[in-house]
Amino acid sequence: MQRKKEAPLRSDAQRNRERILEVALVELTHCADAPLSTIARKAGVGQGTFYRNFPHREALVLEVYRHEMQQVADSAAQLLETGAPDLALREWMDRLAQYAMAKAGLADAIRQATSGPGTPAKPGHAPVTSAAELLLRANEEAGTIRPGVTAEDFLLAIAGLWQIDPRGNWQPRATRLLDLVMDGLRAGAPGR
Repeated sequence: MQRKKEAPLRSDAQRNRERILEVALVELTHCADAPLSTIARKAGVGQGTFYRNFPHREALVLEVYRHEMQQVADSAAQLLETGAPDLALREWMDRLAQYAMAKAGLADAIRQATSGPGTPAKPGHAPVTSAAELLLRANEEAGTIRPGVTAEDFLLAIAGLWQIDPRGNWQPRATRLLDLVMDGLRAGAPGR
């Protein structure tokens, strides 16, 4: 389904929307049934502002999911602009791990938002796949990873992230896993 092109938001309206999304991520990760009124109050917006942006719970949950995924995807190009391709890839992997842990926390809310008849489908992961492809191609061109690794290969290799419990001390385990993946990508690189 193609999204309708919307007029750009005023800066104050954009800030309100961003605050709602930030608070919603925290609240929905903590409790899938977090009251929308609590999210609005903690975001510092009135009910009218809240519902103008998100007319129902499903819209909010899916936008939090889409927004977080897009943030991670957009960071790939930014990281490539400021650092070496292999360092950009490794830092992006850390950001992806943070996203994976947030997504795991949101899993119940996402399941509820997409489980009834007539509810929208969960957004696909195309932005993350495209970002991975961008980083992999930059690294392949720089000779910092083995040639021929596809975004699908990469995503399968890091799939273990989704097995880590986000409620525990997940960072050390995710770091070890991603370091192993990075070492595997570097093995056989022509520039090494």
